[in-house]
Amino acid sequence: MLRPLALVMAIAISLGLACGGGDGDATATIVVIGGEGEGVELRVELARTAGERSRGLMFREELAEDGGMLFVYVEDTEAGFWMRDTLIPLSIAFIAADGTILDIQDMEPRSEDTHRPPEAYRYALEVNQGWFQRNGFDVGDRVEIPDLVNGATARE
Repeated sequence: MLRPLALVMAIAISLGLACGGGDGDATATIVVIGGEGEGVELRVELARTAGERSRGLMFREELAEDGGMLFVYVEDTEAGFWMRDTLIPLSIAFIAADGTILDIQDMEPRSEDTHRPPEAYRYALEVNQGWFQRNGFDVGDRVEIPDLVNGATARE
C-alpha cells in the first residue's frame, strides 16, 4: 500500500509524463473534423511558451505523417510565421478559439516570407505540406482541441 506522500508523488509523475514533463516536450492528440463529420487524429507537440513558439519545428529533417505542432496562445493573436531555419515543407492552419479553421497556407523550407491569416487566431497547426488537402480538410472545418491544451495552459 502506498503512503499518502508516495501516492501524491506517483500521481504527479504520471501527470508529468502525460503532459510532457517539461518545456518543449508536451504532446496531445487532437482531431481535425471535416464538413461531413469525418475526423482524423493527429499527435501534436505543443508550443505554449514564447520560446517554444519561436523554436517551432526548426532544424527538423522529418515529421511523422500523423504528427504536427500546435501553437497555443493565451488570447487571439495576429503573429506571423516564417520558415527561416525550418528544413521541411509545411502547411499551417490558423484556428479560431472555437476550433474553426480560418485559413490554410503552404510554407516553403528556409523561406523568410511571413505567413498570417486575414484575421486574428488562437491556435496554429503545422503539419507536413499538403496534409490538409490529402485528408480533404479546408477552411471552415474544425479542430477538436482537448481542454488540457486549451488557452488556459498557454504561457507567455
